[in-house]
Amino acid sequence: MLKTLLADFRIIFDRDPAARNWLEVLFCYPGLQALLMHRLAHWLYTIGIPFFPRLMSHVARFLTGIEIHPGAAIGRGVFIDHGMGVVIGETAIIGDYALIYQGVTLGGTGKESGKRHPTLGENVVVGAGAKVLGNIQIGNRVRIGAGSVVLRDVPSDCTVVGVPGRVVYRSGERVEPLEHGRLPDSEAQVIRALLDRIEVMEQQLQELQQVTQVPQLQLVLSEAKSASHTLQERIASAKSCRIDDKVIEEFLNGAGI
Repeated sequence: MLKTLLADFRIIFDRDPAARNWLEVLFCYPGLQALLMHRLAHWLYTIGIPFFPRLMSHVARFLTGIEIHPGAAIGRGVFIDHGMGVVIGETAIIGDYALIYQGVTLGGTGKESGKRHPTLGENVVVGAGAKVLGNIQIGNRVRIGAGSVVLRDVPSDCTVVGVPGRVVYRSGERVEPLEHGRLPDSEAQVIRALLDRIEVMEQQLQELQQVTQVPQLQLVLSEAKSASHTLQERIASAKSCRIDDKVIEEFLNGAGI
């Protein structure tokens, strides 16, 4: 227990550049205070003490704005940054060295019994306002973008953004643990792909309208002269459509989730 409390205390200096001294961290960091009270309440909960663990959770919520059910299992070195509005459900499990920002909910999706809250792996970052709901598995080193809603399992070493949350692969670019706001916009990519396709269709429609106004002989000569050019354009357009199709398909299918 002492090693866990020390890990909770030390990780703040690693994760928060505003942490200056131990006295400030001990008395002015509600995330640490909520965890200290939770670990005691969780111990009482596991040995079967009634009422008092839940009362301690309620008092901690009043003092810190962070609600952690005493049944939740939280690993060592977890840092709840600021923490106002954080809700962690009864059967939630959080791995070691997770980073949780304000407004995060690790909740359930109904009134089912048993395991009904998410399980987070080690070194997971959950951005501000994100919601992780249901009995789902979040792998190690996963980054969940601010404001995302995650409803399905996420494999390790992935970044999740959007509503509902979709995996986004960042090939060749490393996402730092504190950069939960520096994430790609998958919705914007899909909208851009659809707009490009609409522009191509409008251009083709204009060409067809112009063709109907040209005499038949002139049309034949024009088609003969521009056959190679048109073929090249269609090949390029087909390649572009295949790329757009892939982007849209990944978006609709959850991009790997």
